[in-house]
Amino acid sequence: MLVAERHQKIAELVNERKSIRVSELSQLFSVTEETIRRDLEKLERENKLERSHGGAVSLNSQQEATETSYKEREIKNVTEKRSIAAESVKHVNEGDKIILDASSTAWYMAKILPDIPLTVLTNSIKVALELSLKSNITVISTGGILTSRSLSYVGPLAEESLNTYHVHKAFISCQGFDLGYGISESNEEQGRIKKKICDISDSIYVMVDHTKFGVRSFSHIHPLDKLNYVITDQTVSSETLQLLRENNIRVVTV
Repeated sequence: MLVAERHQKIAELVNERKSIRVSELSQLFSVTEETIRRDLEKLERENKLERSHGGAVSLNSQQEATETSYKEREIKNVTEKRSIAAESVKHVNEGDKIILDASSTAWYMAKILPDIPLTVLTNSIKVALELSLKSNITVISTGGILTSRSLSYVGPLAEESLNTYHVHKAFISCQGFDLGYGISESNEEQGRIKKKICDISDSIYVMVDHTKFGVRSFSHIHPLDKLNYVITDQTVSSETLQLLRENNIRVVTV
């Protein structure tokens, strides 16, 4: 393949997928990652894409790489999120040590968690405040850099804090859930936090409504084989549910 042809195809892929990683482009075109980085530098100079850490994003979708504010997330698909949160609470047992991420679904979950002996680790200010009203629940905050858009902690301090713990269950959401790619986030800092959350948890519960399926966001979190449960709504196709079960994922629809 000629260099010019590769450049054209890279630009097309970035615009089609909204974001893509250097490692994936390297495999697709059978060239080194250093070659891909030089390609991306040239395409950025030509104003055909924007480089980001580990890859590139479409100029037409810079908002995709920006974290959605908690105010926007709280009013989107509320019925589905509340139902998913209610089902998720059923999987929490007295004495559990769990993690709730900074998603709006986790916040809905925190609001209805029973006041029983639990330890809850979170990087969400809203989740921590909600649980502070429940005297039997021990709440541990990660600390870190506060992001105003999601009212959550991210960054090296938050990641290092998570390294010091081990929990039974993690309840997380994500921006994208693709059967080939796995789960992903539009924001890299949140993606790193959620990957760390998964790494320190015995069981991973992914709480996603139907709009997240078939989406590949910028920051990869985990492939499907690392997930244990998916809790979603009934709009998801039966084919998708079957494929999840074939990957040994327990699926609950509400």
